[in-house]
Formats: sequence, C-alpha cells, structure tokens
Amino acid sequence: MFLLTSTLLSGLSDKLAYLDPGSGSFLIQLLIAALLGAGIALRAYWGKIKKLFGIESKVDENAEDEDADE
Repeated sequence: MFLLTSTLLSGLSDKLAYLDPGSGSFLIQLLIAALLGAGIALRAYWGKIKKLFGIESKVDENAEDEDADE
C-alpha cells in the first residue's frame, strides 16, 4: 500500500503532492483495516494452515476421559 502510494506521488510536482489530514487519516484506516482483516483471516484458517504443514494439535486424553465420566 505504501509502495503504491509513494510511487504514484513521486511523479507529481510539489504542489500536487499535498496530502491533507483527511487523506492521511484515510490511509491509516486502510492500513489498520488490512492488518485486522489479515489477522482475522489467519485466525479463521489457522487449523487448515497447521494441517497443511502436518502439525497436529495435542489433545489431553485425560480431559476427554473426565468429561465422559460426568
């Protein structure tokens, strides 16, 4: 995102490269939304990612036995 913005603004003259506070705020919001979205997607697919790499979660067998006894 930053690379795209800086590339687009590098070709402009000094007068046209002005960013008002509203534009800066919008860019910060985009960055935060992208990071949060990536975090939520990672959390949603974490099990599939672990399975892809062959990592299995360790389940405590004693906890399962205790639940069955109750």
